[in-house]
Amino acid sequence: MSLKKLINKCKKKDIKAQEKLYRMYAGKLFGLCLKYSNSYEQAEDSLQDGFITIFNKIGQYKDKGSFEGWMKRIVINTSLQQHRKNRYFEIINENLLEDPEIEVDNEEISTDFLLEKIQELPTRYRQIFNLYALDGFSHKEIADMLGISVGSSKSNLARARNILKEKIENHLDGNKVHSL
Repeated sequence: MSLKKLINKCKKKDIKAQEKLYRMYAGKLFGLCLKYSNSYEQAEDSLQDGFITIFNKIGQYKDKGSFEGWMKRIVINTSLQQHRKNRYFEIINENLLEDPEIEVDNEEISTDFLLEKIQELPTRYRQIFNLYALDGFSHKEIADMLGISVGSSKSNLARARNILKEKIENHLDGNKVHSL
């Protein structure tokens, strides 16, 4: 069955079609939920709530643009909703932060290590870093999603980059000591 037919069946509240759509995309969307959640359980809740929203709003999808992209936006927004309510974001003076340049040999830093360090970032920084650096949202879009100013988005991104730079440098310095 084509994706278009599957979407049309979901629009008609066909439970088997909804289950098939869920099975097709749950793994990929769960990965997104993990990026924006503080725990595995929170990510599971976000995925479930995200699919409820997808099925409730699927009639609004007009076959324009990527359906997967449309679902990703819903899941990301669902994951971020709880953080909007709690206002985890702090405003940092942008002028105090510089945009760090990190140059490392790819063989020294694994992707798993980098993803682990991103997950260790404080929630407010991790979310903005993921939205901007990994998912390609603009600062304006991030500000709108999170209910913050564009300047706050930029400063939180800069702070996240500085923290990551420090973690990477500490890791590299630690490896140099061990290799001596």
